[in-house]
Amino acid sequence: MTSLPRLLFAALLIVAPLAVQADEGELPIKADDGTIIANHRVSPDLEGQIEKLPGAVVAANPNGKVTLAEFYDLNCPYCRRASADVDALVASNKEVRLVLVPYPVLGIPSILGGRVEFAVAKIAPEMFYAFHRRVYEGRGVIDAQRALAAAQGVGLEGTEVAAAANDEGLTQKMLKHVRLGDAMKIAATPGFVIKGVAIVGYPGPKTLASLVAAAEKCGQVICGKR
Repeated sequence: MTSLPRLLFAALLIVAPLAVQADEGELPIKADDGTIIANHRVSPDLEGQIEKLPGAVVAANPNGKVTLAEFYDLNCPYCRRASADVDALVASNKEVRLVLVPYPVLGIPSILGGRVEFAVAKIAPEMFYAFHRRVYEGRGVIDAQRALAAAQGVGLEGTEVAAAANDEGLTQKMLKHVRLGDAMKIAATPGFVIKGVAIVGYPGPKTLASLVAAAEKCGQVICGKR
């Protein structure tokens, strides 16, 4: 297994806790369990910055009608659950343009694994989605070694990925993700952004699919609600 000796030092440089608490729901969006899911509007300027982030990857249908951006942390259990549901969603609805945004905010293992994510996004963005699904296989903490094994599992060269993950410039790139998420008040993972609305937390597969369907139909997450 290729070692990543410099990652821990670089990871310790990232100290950017989320400063904003999640809201209680600007729009009447209910999760699958019937509770109001935290949500709020985001400005077009902020939403437009998502795909400019250095580690963001358009992972499904770049020509899709509805863009769904997901901010996630590798060690968030709800993100793991959401990953399988989102995979089913993009398989069933070809109009979903999925943008994956690594958002390592849950500790050192997430930051170390996140550096590998950034490396894969840079080296082979066309393989990022396969890597993303692979890294969630199995149980337990996902750290640099687990992420690197996933990268190798989809056919990437371990030494090349490790070298890219050790790039000193990655720290500032990762901070850009955290700062934008903080500015967008994504105070929990996963966080979804669709048609100018941030969904903070996982609403469940049915609600997520309904938001996408509404956006596809009328350009809003709730048709008739402005």
